[in-house]
Amino acid sequence: MIIVDQALARFAAEGKRIRVGMIGAGFMGRGVVLQLVHGFEGIDIVAISNRTLPAAYQAWNEAGIMEVTEVSSVSALESAIASGKPAVTEDAMLITEAGNIDVVLDVTGAVEFGAQVAMACINNGKHLISMNAEVDGTIGPILKEKADKAGVIITNADGDQPGVTMNLYRMVVGIGLRPVLAGNIKGLQDPYRNPTTQEGFARQWGQKAHMVTSFADGSKISFEQAIIANGTGMRVAKRGMYGFEVERGRHVDTMTSLWPVEELLEGPGVVDYCVGAAPGPGVFIYATTDHPRQKHYLNLYKLGEGPLYSFYRPYHLCHFEVPNSIARAVLFGDATLVPKDKPYVDVITTAKIDLKAGQTLDGIGWYMTYGEAENADIVYKDRLLPMGLAEGCILKNDVPKDRALTYDDVIIPEGRLIDQLRREQDERFFANVPELQSK
Repeated sequence: MIIVDQALARFAAEGKRIRVGMIGAGFMGRGVVLQLVHGFEGIDIVAISNRTLPAAYQAWNEAGIMEVTEVSSVSALESAIASGKPAVTEDAMLITEAGNIDVVLDVTGAVEFGAQVAMACINNGKHLISMNAEVDGTIGPILKEKADKAGVIITNADGDQPGVTMNLYRMVVGIGLRPVLAGNIKGLQDPYRNPTTQEGFARQWGQKAHMVTSFADGSKISFEQAIIANGTGMRVAKRGMYGFEVERGRHVDTMTSLWPVEELLEGPGVVDYCVGAAPGPGVFIYATTDHPRQKHYLNLYKLGEGPLYSFYRPYHLCHFEVPNSIARAVLFGDATLVPKDKPYVDVITTAKIDLKAGQTLDGIGWYMTYGEAENADIVYKDRLLPMGLAEGCILKNDVPKDRALTYDDVIIPEGRLIDQLRREQDERFFANVPELQSK
């Protein structure tokens, strides 16, 4: 980003380094390592943790680093970092505890584990750059409060679609316009996809089938748009969003009439997505202004007569841009995307198949459920089960296909941190709002 590059270069010229530890060495994590090793001065990745060490070694090796030190204690990790030796460990908490690590990257996508990592970073005074929208979409607002009190930043990353959208949102606000829709461009949307149907695509690109499924079945887009809503104060116009499917290649500039324009102009704005549009897989913002002279200028500059003006970015480059978030957090105290003040949109659990009492729910992107975006006040009032809490829950009742699950349908596993933080978040933001109390 403009300003970040030169600030980081000055930082490096002064002999300073931002030391990064990464947790999760899957497909995306390996790309991040490659970028940090070869793409940015002033930032050093110093340690990688993964549940299975071969994947951590692979991440280093694919980046051209062959000599790696395995560690199993904080002191050993700190010693390796001090001597300039790249490290691997099975114990992620070592990375959150090491005194000579400045920033932690979460590239896991795991909800309960991600909550543990986030709290460890807060307790140990570490900035956290997260590519874990599932955690942020489940407990992001309460984590933001805790991080603020601890003086650290927990933020979504540049490069991921939510971060790219927020950068575009800030640009639009910065030129004096009012964003009314934050959109995402998808190539496929089918809530009934599962790891079996997506296995071939996953194999082609070296990804995990359940992760690819979460993109296809709508769960990932729901989490991504939820955290944009929570960062901007926007809502969803309807459960699951409109998700308009258009003729392949239709440009987002031509789609402003698809959404109910008056609702966009009169409300706080909405998050949504479309399928098949161009430029995919980009993001877009529709914005407006009430000033007649500014409308004249926007028309002159080929943005049309309004009332909605289209701004877009035709790509999101995931791991290539993650270092920008690292530098923004450390050098400027600037978060790419964090909750604004409270939950605005949540992701609920919906049955992908007919579910039977006694079954144990599998996770995000698997066979049994898919996620849908819903306004957070409705989720609280109707006791809808957040998708981030669903894995491992035991069904008390039969639930038909396409019905949203509630807390009353399940037995939640005991002892999970994610549930504790979610209860704290609900109590903090909703428990004292009379009109939101369940009947």
